[in-house]
Amino acid sequence: MNAVTEPLLDVQALTMNFGGLTALDQVSLQVHPGEVAALIGPNGAGKTTFFNCVTGIYRPSGGDIFVNPPGKRRRRLNGMKTHQVTAQGLARTFQNIRLFQKMTVLENVMIGRHCRTRSGVLGAVLRDPQTRREEREIVERSYAILEKIGLAGEVNELAMNLPYGDQRRLEIARAMATDPFLILLDEPAAGMNPRETDALEVLIRRICDEEGIAVLLIEHDMRMVMSISNRIHVLDYGKKIATGTVAEICENPVVIKAYLGEETEE
Repeated sequence: MNAVTEPLLDVQALTMNFGGLTALDQVSLQVHPGEVAALIGPNGAGKTTFFNCVTGIYRPSGGDIFVNPPGKRRRRLNGMKTHQVTAQGLARTFQNIRLFQKMTVLENVMIGRHCRTRSGVLGAVLRDPQTRREEREIVERSYAILEKIGLAGEVNELAMNLPYGDQRRLEIARAMATDPFLILLDEPAAGMNPRETDALEVLIRRICDEEGIAVLLIEHDMRMVMSISNRIHVLDYGKKIATGTVAEICENPVVIKAYLGEETEE
């Protein structure tokens, strides 16, 4: 059993090279239980590359990525494929919406349950009692998630017909369907209007506080970052230049020069 103080995600000296370009340079970062953490930095700082390394899309050039799932043993993610990382308890969303647009809201969430199913091809063909029971559980669990995020009334609507903000929320619901202990959100507020962003803030805090799922998010909306984050990590040119609370980051002269100053200059 893991100690409570252990980080859920423990990234050590993560390095990613693309030819002669170093996109990530010895980046270390931890996310702890009950935490909403933010990863910020200018465009091109390496934020999405960091997510891609953690979630198995890229194989890091160096460093280590460990997870400490609650109640399970510590695991090293290096070399795991994306679906294997998801099975370990990490889920993510992307900058660009990646829903199955011509499937219903409920079906999109049900797809997220795939990594937790046990019935194989034979069960699907024979339709044995265990397979039917599992299918009912998938529907019930998916509907319960939609209730929690406020989309239960749209279960039979095609994903493509949802307003933009609701499509973003549906992506989060699909991620939640994998039963994660940590969700990585890549610019979840991108393209949202202020009302949608406010609703998203409430949802993210609820996911963390009520569902016990930690969150690591990339976000350019500094008002949102400062509003919901317990801890902020700052990247600049592939290097981590600061980690701290909201107050510490706001007062850090290195961060102000590299990033936050862009937001405050008149």
